[in-house]
Amino acid sequence: MKFLVTYKAQVDAEWLVAWKGPDDPSTGNFSLSGEPNSDLQIFLWNGTRPYLRSGPFSGAMVAATYQSSTSSIMYATIINKGKEIYIMYSASDGSPSMRFTLDYTGTLRGLIWNSNILAWAVLFTYPFYACGRYASCGPFGYCDAVEAFPICKCLDGFKPDDGLNISRGCVRKEQMKYSDKDSFLTLPNMKVPDKFLHIRNRSFDECMEECRHNFSCTAYAYANLTIAASTIGDTSRCLVWMGELVDMAKVSTFGENLYLRLPNSTANASTQLKPNGSENNGSLSSQLASCFCV
Repeated sequence: MKFLVTYKAQVDAEWLVAWKGPDDPSTGNFSLSGEPNSDLQIFLWNGTRPYLRSGPFSGAMVAATYQSSTSSIMYATIINKGKEIYIMYSASDGSPSMRFTLDYTGTLRGLIWNSNILAWAVLFTYPFYACGRYASCGPFGYCDAVEAFPICKCLDGFKPDDGLNISRGCVRKEQMKYSDKDSFLTLPNMKVPDKFLHIRNRSFDECMEECRHNFSCTAYAYANLTIAASTIGDTSRCLVWMGELVDMAKVSTFGENLYLRLPNSTANASTQLKPNGSENNGSLSSQLASCFCV
């Protein structure tokens, strides 16, 4: 099964479109597709509004999920050929049939055929929990999916904007006075925010400097794609964020480093960026082995 994300820099049409109701097969509100303004992300849409988002694409790779009940393996391969990016799903030899469904409530499921009961069994369901929905923790808030019961939290250096409702987001504990000597706090294992600016042909250090010297820049992330099986010329993925950071999560697998700008007085030296660091975490492809990380 193959899903075309982009072709010649144009985002492909919806992969899945939900029914309008449980017994009404006309076109519903929810759909699954790429992002119109970028070839780096996958969205589940509620009309024209984001409902669920994958992390940004960071290279061609293969992710595998083992299904103990059937002793089968499902593979998700992200392939970037320059003119087209697509996701290929396959299963190990002898595996039962698998399929994806998107229902009228916006629930995305992976199903596998169970020959013992002659019915489809659920492999996974998205979203898992409320704070995994798009921007549900507000600006500068993130969904801590590592917790047994995922909840919204504030980024380091921030506090709840409304102590009674953290879903309204967070504000800085200390007012920023931007300078080119500001520190960057390394936040590991993150699903990085939406609404980034993708800067091409940058090294890790150049990506950091792009953010440091722009006083509107609040964070950046970097991936080095040179180890990926990609045919594109530019093997860097420098993302920078201006202003608010929205739709983040802390995850146990398939996350990457987010470098958050903080005043020198609040940054923790033990977790600051090391000068020669680099990232390559394949977040989108790994997430899409089971579609979304949160």
